[in-house]
Amino acid sequence: MNTKGGFADIQLENILIPYNPWWKDGIVKTEHFKRPVFNKIYKDLLSLKQIISITGPRRVGKTTLLRQIIQSLIQEKQIPPSEIIYFSFDDPLLVDIHVHERFFDDLMKWANVKHKDKIVYFFFDEVQKFERWELYLKKYYDLGFPVRFIISGSASSPIFRKSRESLLGRIKDNHLLPFSFKEFVYFNKANDPEVLDFVNRTNDFGYKLQREIVVDWLGFKNDLLHISNHVIEELQCLLDNYFVEGGFPETWEIKDIVSKQEYLFDNQVQKVIFEDLVIATEFRKPEKIKNYYLSLIEQPGQEINVEKSSQKIGVSRAMLEKYLPLLEMTDLIKTLPRFSKRPLKYRRGSVKCYLVDLALRNAILKLNESILSDAIILGLYAENLVFNALRKFEGAIELSYFKDARREIDFIVHLGGKRYLPIEVKYRDNIDDIAPIKYFVQEYDQNVGIVVTKKFIQNQEDNRIIFIPLPIFLLFF
Repeated sequence: MNTKGGFADIQLENILIPYNPWWKDGIVKTEHFKRPVFNKIYKDLLSLKQIISITGPRRVGKTTLLRQIIQSLIQEKQIPPSEIIYFSFDDPLLVDIHVHERFFDDLMKWANVKHKDKIVYFFFDEVQKFERWELYLKKYYDLGFPVRFIISGSASSPIFRKSRESLLGRIKDNHLLPFSFKEFVYFNKANDPEVLDFVNRTNDFGYKLQREIVVDWLGFKNDLLHISNHVIEELQCLLDNYFVEGGFPETWEIKDIVSKQEYLFDNQVQKVIFEDLVIATEFRKPEKIKNYYLSLIEQPGQEINVEKSSQKIGVSRAMLEKYLPLLEMTDLIKTLPRFSKRPLKYRRGSVKCYLVDLALRNAILKLNESILSDAIILGLYAENLVFNALRKFEGAIELSYFKDARREIDFIVHLGGKRYLPIEVKYRDNIDDIAPIKYFVQEYDQNVGIVVTKKFIQNQEDNRIIFIPLPIFLLFF
């Protein structure tokens, strides 16, 4: 192929045809199951002018989501298939500097000539691989071209944040994370109406909890008393599977545990740190940041002691303080600050660290279903799952943990106006001291506190302390 004359010598349509098989027959082959976020993104695409972006970790289902949107545009909105153009910037063709220089402009010109002022939907996958992509999108957005841009990218935060300023007001981001437990249940129990009915009712209560000051806790507790053994058993079985499998859907089909773990480690640790992070930050010592990450996963929910970590892996404290936000930006971990009534921007001090998905820890430490008989690990995992769920708490101003000289509470949800929701995780057979959460409710004059448990507890002596089994609590979000 001759590229001396630039991209004009290349038949653009021939390059795009393999990426767009629906041009031929209008059929888009993709997964049947749609994640709940699909409806939100699809609605935004149809109602907003902005560029729609889908960001998140590798292998979490971004490309599948793009294809499902394309399928719906063709089937439901009767958009002509030829007016929907998908392209992945992973294409090796773009390595050629002559092609790269003119690709975007030639693509826009080609689409404009071919479709003559009709709206063209462009789906750009792995867009961060294209240098200065944001400038091209801004150019054609501001020129008012009859196009809609839907873009996706892996290791989203460090890459897309760099480009955010030039697209301010022009782009709406949707951050896609691994499947939540609720999505895991929907995926696995699509044909069990009794389970789905309970999930939907619990989800409705969770919706109210996140948006209303007062909810009917008494009614919810009465509802729990009538849950069938079938639903309890199914939810517990799914939770056990989720502890082991995690939320990366591509790995669920891999039956061999060794192959599954190698796949996760390669795609979620090696490539994220050694490719995405290095590219996005020009970081020159990825091996050390990898070692720091491996030290953090040993005990999810641990309070981070930078000084001890520095001595352990042989890196200065100053460098470690740079590593942590970098790891957060790649969706490998998330941190939780210590509770304070002071605004977050004026606060400094200790943080706790959690994993974005427990399957990564299982893969790195070579753990299998034997963890289900380890009460200590399950306690840590339960706390991590609650943290990941609470990150989705709509209307929450902040999430923190409480600790003073005598007490500690796992999570405090800041709801604004001096309103807080304290949550303690007690995923064990016997519930021990819950005095800290009682103290917090009384001291800060709150209406309710939640203890997330392993089993159903009916004898609740204090109406302000609500006991909720973990699999049910996770369905709120």
